[in-house]
Amino acid sequence: MKYTLSVLVENHPGVLSKVSGLFSRRAFNIDSLAVGITEDQNISRITIVADGDEYVVEQLEKQLNKIIPVIKVRTLSPGTFISRELSLIKVSCPAKQRLDIMKIAELMDAKIVDVSINTMTLQFADTLERFETLTDLLKPYGIREIVRTGTVAIEKDSALRK
Repeated sequence: MKYTLSVLVENHPGVLSKVSGLFSRRAFNIDSLAVGITEDQNISRITIVADGDEYVVEQLEKQLNKIIPVIKVRTLSPGTFISRELSLIKVSCPAKQRLDIMKIAELMDAKIVDVSINTMTLQFADTLERFETLTDLLKPYGIREIVRTGTVAIEKDSALRK
């Protein structure tokens, strides 16, 4: 099962290395990793998506809490958070197929950010499932390149009332 961990850390050099090092020392693969400064410039949020069972994730959470620059670790429960991933998708796009790709982009709420004679680049920010749907729709046209960020996640307000 995939788990999403939200880790608040002090915004200092080397903190990401300490956090990711914990995963590699335990031979635990990270599916997605995103880091960014929060509303407080002294604090960063690391969002980690990893595959494992409850026991392994619980142990990782305990180990992460032992790292000095880590402020808070939360394993986000399914249904209690909103997550998105940003992607840029460059598609082969001869003039005769341009309208078809534009319709797919509109249908999927993707933004066209670049057009050339032979390609079109789409910007898409949504869930992994919708990303997979979009790429399935674009594959017949020829996907030339995909660039993706890691998943970012935020808890829903209703999840904070515990």
